[in-house]
Amino acid sequence: MQIRLTPMRSDARLTLHRAGDVLTVNDVVLDFSAIPEGAVLPRAAVACDALASDVCRAAGRLHLTLILPHGADAPQACLHPAPLLLLADGPVPLPGVEAGA
Repeated sequence: MQIRLTPMRSDARLTLHRAGDVLTVNDVVLDFSAIPEGAVLPRAAVACDALASDVCRAAGRLHLTLILPHGADAPQACLHPAPLLLLADGPVPLPGVEAGA
């Protein structure tokens, strides 16, 4: 799974957990397992405010963009985040967010 992050000034929080093709975003479970290779799921078809793009599967990997909220004094890692390549299941570390915070 590859996730691009688009930074946005907000006091909201973002938490992610991956389990295969299932991504939990702020306690909202998004099951993308039904998306076949080459298919695109439109953004409008997904009930998740943090989702900022369509979801597609290319080369066997899901691709999507999420909004990364950040505070007024956000570190550069939040303002210019690198894409996340998720190869393992579990909690997803986000740039500028301390583990366990």
